[in-house]
This record gives sequence, structure tokens and C-alpha cells, in this order.
Amino acid sequence: MDRRVQFPVRGMTCASCAAHIEEALAKCPGVRSAHVNLATGRATVELGPEGGVADLVRAVQETGYEVPTETVILPIGGMTCASCAAHVERALSKVPGVVTASVNLATEKATVTFVPGLADLAEFKHAVAKAGYEVLEVPTEAPVAQEDEAERKMRKSRFRMGVAWAFTIPIILWMSTEMFFGVMWPSHLGFNLGMILLALPVLFWVGRRTYQSGITAVVHGYANMDTLIALGTGVSLLTGPASFLFPVANYAGVAAMIMAFHLTGRYVEERARGRASQAIRKLLELGAKTARVIRDGHEVEIPIEAVQVGDVMVVRPGEKIPTDGVVIEGESTVDESMATGESMPVGKRPGDAVIGATVNQEGLLKVQATRVGKDTFLAQVIKLVEEAQGSKVPIQEFADRVTGVFVPVVVSIALLTLLAWLLFPGAMTALVRVGSFLPWVNPDLGVVTLAIVSMVAVLVIACPCALGLATPTALMVASGLGAEHGILIREGSAIQTLRDVRVVIFDKTGTITKGKPEVTDIVPVDGVDEKALLKIAAAAERGSEHPLGRAVVERAEAEGLATAEPGEFQALRGRGVMATVDGKRVLVGSRRLAEEHGLDPALLGGTLRRLEEEAKTAILVAVDGRVAGAIAVADTLKEDSVAAIQELHRMGIRTAMITGDNRRTAEAIARRVGIDHVLAEVLPEGKVAEVRKLQERFALVAFVGDGINDAPALKQANVGIAIGTGTDIAIEASDVTLVRGELSGVVEAIRLSRATFRKIRTNLFWAFFYNVAMIPLAAVGWMHPVLAEAAMATSSVTVVVNANALRRARVWGKEGERDGGEGSDPATRRPRPNTKARLTGVQA
Repeated sequence: MDRRVQFPVRGMTCASCAAHIEEALAKCPGVRSAHVNLATGRATVELGPEGGVADLVRAVQETGYEVPTETVILPIGGMTCASCAAHVERALSKVPGVVTASVNLATEKATVTFVPGLADLAEFKHAVAKAGYEVLEVPTEAPVAQEDEAERKMRKSRFRMGVAWAFTIPIILWMSTEMFFGVMWPSHLGFNLGMILLALPVLFWVGRRTYQSGITAVVHGYANMDTLIALGTGVSLLTGPASFLFPVANYAGVAAMIMAFHLTGRYVEERARGRASQAIRKLLELGAKTARVIRDGHEVEIPIEAVQVGDVMVVRPGEKIPTDGVVIEGESTVDESMATGESMPVGKRPGDAVIGATVNQEGLLKVQATRVGKDTFLAQVIKLVEEAQGSKVPIQEFADRVTGVFVPVVVSIALLTLLAWLLFPGAMTALVRVGSFLPWVNPDLGVVTLAIVSMVAVLVIACPCALGLATPTALMVASGLGAEHGILIREGSAIQTLRDVRVVIFDKTGTITKGKPEVTDIVPVDGVDEKALLKIAAAAERGSEHPLGRAVVERAEAEGLATAEPGEFQALRGRGVMATVDGKRVLVGSRRLAEEHGLDPALLGGTLRRLEEEAKTAILVAVDGRVAGAIAVADTLKEDSVAAIQELHRMGIRTAMITGDNRRTAEAIARRVGIDHVLAEVLPEGKVAEVRKLQERFALVAFVGDGINDAPALKQANVGIAIGTGTDIAIEASDVTLVRGELSGVVEAIRLSRATFRKIRTNLFWAFFYNVAMIPLAAVGWMHPVLAEAAMATSSVTVVVNANALRRARVWGKEGERDGGEGSDPATRRPRPNTKARLTGVQA
């Protein structure tokens, strides 16, 4: 069975690095697809059963990069010979995420190297136990607070930048005497030597990593952005010694300036990327560190990792609920804003589910743990956000193809620039004179100096990073923002598709309505008692799991009616139930079910029509082949359904509702909400066909359902949106999951997709425009190498900062933009559809 593997990769500096690692991973056995995200520094690989993580790690390392791993030593009990050790070693090696495993029989210990996040101690223990041995108690030390990876990168980048400018500022001040006064102080020799000596620490101390990365890339048969910087600064530095022997200007000081600007850009970029990736860090910080559990009748505090399913946890007011569970004692309100984005506390009582990391506010609760570790809601959300950030948007494919050949093309342009200057000096000098109005352009420099300056400018101004970061950073910010507001995005492609959706199809029950129907009318035929009708219908429905059936049973219980146990119970999907009650054959269900069994509901004709026009669902009850009456059930609309549908219309999106209800009831609900198209009397297995018909007519459609029994329709739609509450939602079933059970989340998801895609489009435009415009200017000598490097660093930073600006987009609640996130671009606006239209030719 295929599985998705995600792991961090260190050492990447530009989009070319990511492309090269992707290429290496794709060649590994069992790899179906591989994506490397420069912005998150993570690789996402679809791996078949024949593939292994060790191969992936080896491929990354052989390419010249690093996958962070951890090593743990496990004391093993029960081994008696070498074959035991070999058996344990094989068992540990098979754990997904293990890179190497070796077992020493003499010390009775196993040394396991693994990728953190892909494997953990619990899995090692399980594998060893399954092999017939045991992991003895692992000695633990007091946990040491580890520095955040993003903080570590930022701190190191800041140090490198600081040191670079500490040497570069004196270079600039020293050079200014020569630039403004024509004086090489203290002498020509002293000036040139000083430039070289001050440049060396900048290039080979704090700039060493850039050279290492650039050279490593070349050794492995490709080139990256660091290769360009290394070539540019290296050539500039060589002009220093060359100036003693040939009539060439000394650009060693310029090499230091280029590197200083490069390291400054790296620091600002790391800061911005760290801010863009803070969503995952915020989520990780939410989890509780310890839990109070009842063991042997006593309350003890244990690490969260030690909590097991079935443990009873004690949660006092103001404390975080340690892990997902069910309240078994106490009443309180819980702040679930971290999961839903909704600030209003939610009441909890015995039997209610609670989410780990949410905050208990008032009363003391006793909660029985139902999910721990990787299975918790928070862990699933973190995994989902990581997967979304590791995925790719279709528009990114072109940028990826460009970055794959970008650096070799730039190196070729730089060499052609040098040749053009050496072969056609007159024409090239004339071009420089045209640009002499720019203060940094000096046409009086020698041809060789101008040739070197132009070549270096081409090398350092080209920026594949801006192209590589344009999409991932926007996607990273969007997925994090969505998670903060209860919108979980599984795939980046959903962002692009959702913005172009023309029709949103809603399942009725639990989506437009609350999914908690109540009995409103009991209408017996002449000669049948009302309570008797309710009692026999409730008895038949006792075996049903359908919300309408549960509503009938709950009404009978509320009236204190004792119902018999049904016999020969049969649920007829989408139509009703049949059962034997007290020796009588009872049929409870839709008009269609009655007609299938030859029953004529004409006795209730007028009553049925009235109930259906009031948007109530009429359930027919027949006893021993005769219609006994009808029970009307109504499901109340969600508070925001009408407003959400209106907002979708204003955004130019049509709406449709799919339901198993009869047409009259369905149209009554549609009128109240403002739905455009009604698909009524559709059995569960018919939903996929209806979605397909709408796709044929309108192209891109989204389906909004509860994520459980709507899974086929969610998959068929171009974008499947699962809507639910808390732990009940089925995250795996959809492209987008709304944690809050509100339709306003659909509107916000579409606004978010439009705002995100606008940022992606803007980023890609500026990244392409920058390179297309700047490289020719550099080639003709109009760009000083230092300005070229500053412009290059700015282009990368601008892309990341622009992606972070997505946080200020008016997406949420009533602050959403008037055009749903498309800004003032009239080309993206669509006319409001005719809300009175009814779908023809697409019927159940």
C-alpha cells in the first residue's frame, strides 16, 4: 500500500537545490512522486511498498544535502543468541522512518537512527514486542528546551550578516576616498592589499556556507543560486591580485559588498519565512505537556506521552484538556477557538466529546481519553497543515520547469556577455555610454574591467529563489491562516481550483440544516389514536441510525411511551424501515416506499402537501398493509445558512442543494435559503451521478457534505468540502475540511483561495518580470554588481513579504472583501446568477 512520507531537508538555498533533490528522490525505488518545498524546507514523497525511508535519506545525502536524524539506544530484553539480535534488528529496520538499526548482543542494546516525526519510541517498542522481545525501561534525562529550528536559522543568519557588514562598512568608507577624491590612501599598494584582506573574512568565513553550497552543487553535476554568487564574488576577488599585474580595476571590496548584501537578503528572507511558517509552531505549542490522571484511585501527574486510551483525566478550570476524550463527570464550558476559530465557549456535559489542547473554563471535568499521540485531533491538524504546505499548486509547474534550467542558462548568458565585450568592445562601450546618466555607470573604465563588471552583475542579479518561493510561501501562509480559523486544506491544488468553482452543491441534512430534526406534527388517519401511531412508529425506528428515525424515537421517549423491541428489522437505504412490532408488519418511510409496497397515500394527500410546503419531511406509517398516518419532522436551518448562500451569489457562484426529500419539501427549504438548483429525491448512491451532471454543465463544482456518508460525492467533485464539528469530522474524506459546522466557512474558504491565488499570481509576475528586465540591463553594463546583488536580495525578500501580507487580507467574517478576495480586478468578477432559476434536466 502506498504511503506519504514527509521529512525535513537541510542545506537548500534556492529553487535549483529543491529541483535537484526532487530529481534524486524520484529515482529511488518505489517513489511514485516527489515534491521538495523550498519555503518549508521539507520533502513530500509518495512511496510504494517496495520503497524505504533509508533510500530517500541516502539519496538526499548523496546529492549534498542533509536530512536531520536522531539516534536512540534501546536496552533489549529476552535476547539469547546472535539470531535473536538479527531478528530484532530486522524488526526495527522495517519500522517506517528508521534509517539504520543495529543490535549488539553483548551489550543487549539496539542503536536506532531515525527521522524524527516518521518514527518514535512507541513504534520501536511495538516492533520489538511483535518480534517476541521487549524494550526495557529507557533511561530519560530531564528534557532540555530545544531551540526552534527557524529561530536557530535566523540567529545564525543574523550573526553572518553582522560580521559581513563589520568588515564591509570599513571597505565602503575606505573606497569612498578613492571614489570621491581620487586618492588611494595610504598608497596604491596599501589600498589594494587592504581591499583584499578585508574581503577575505566576509567571503571565506561568514560566506563559507555559500561557497560550500555552490561548489557542492557543481560537484554533483548541477548549479544553484549559490553557484552564481560564488562565481560572481570569486571573479571579483580575483581582480584584486590581478590588479597588481594587469590594467584591471580592483573589485575585491565589491566582492565583500556583494556577499554582505547576499547574507543580508538571506537573513531578511529567513525572518520572513520563519513568520510564514509560524502556523505549525503555534499548533505544536498548543498541546498540553502533562496530564493529571487517576491511577489506583489516586490523582497523579504524568507526561502527556504517557497518557493511554481509557485513562481518566482530571481537568480543572483554566487548564488545557490534555488529549481528545469524552466527558464522564462534571459540567463546564470549553474554549475551542484553537480548533474552530470560534471565540464563543461551548458547553460540555457527560457524554460530550472534547478536543485535546482546548481550555476548560469553569467547572471541574473528568475526561476519559479516547485518542492519544498521532491520533488526536491536534496531531491530525498539524499533519494536514504540513501536507498542504508540502503540496504544489498546478500554476507552480511552469515555475519549476524554469528553475530547473535557470542557473545553467544564466551562466551561459554571463559567458556570452564576457565574449560580447571582448569581441565587440566598440558596440558594448557605446551601450554603456547610453546609460552613463546613471551615477554608477562609468564608460571610461577599461574594456576588460567593464567586461568583468557586466559578467559579475549578470551572475549575481539573476534570482531563481524569487521563482522558487513565489508559490510555496503563499501556500504556507494560507494553510496556516486557514487552520487558525478552522479551515483545513489538504492539497495546495484545492486553493487554485476553489477560486474558479462555478457551482457549490450542498447536502441538505447537517449542512444547510442543523442535522437535528424534531417531530412537529403527528397526523393519524380516522380511527387511529395519535399516541398509538407515534408508539408503533417509534418501535419500528428503534433499530434505525437515520436522524429522522432518531427524532421519532426521541419524541416517543419524551412523551414517556414504552416502545416494544422491533423484530425482522430492515433498513431500506434512502427510503425508510420495515419491522415487525407486536406481531404487526410496520412500514415507516417516504411516499416512494409506500408506493413501492402498493400503498395509496391519497388518504393523507392534502395534509402531506401542506406539510411539505411548510418545508417539513412527512414520514408515512403503514400497519399491516394499510396507511395509519403520517409524522412530520422538520430540521431547523443553521443560523448562517441564508447569509452564506447570499454571499456566494454576490461572489458570482451558483448554489445547488441535494437531498433525499421529496421535491415539494426540498423546494420549500430552497426558497427559504435562496438556493438556485434543487436536486430532490436523490438516493445516497445517486449523489455522484448528480455531481457529474452538474460538472458537465458548469465545469468546476464544489460539494459540501458531512464528510462521512458523502465521501463518494466529495471525491467526485472538483473540490470536496467536509463540514462538521470537532472530533466528528472525517478529515481524510475531503480536499478542504471546515472544523466549524457553519456555512460561512465555505465563503471564507473561497475568499481565502482567491486572496491566496492573487498573491501567487503577483509573486510569479514580479519574479519573472524582475529576471527578464534585470539580466539584459546587467549584460550591457548598466548595473553595478553591488546594486545587482542588492536588487537580487530584494526580489527574494519581496516575494516572501508579499506572501506574509496575506495575513492582512479581508477574508474572515464580515470583513471579507466585497468581491470575495479578487480585489479590484474586474476581469475576475462574475455576474450574479438568476437565483430564481431551477435546474432542468438534472433530476433524481
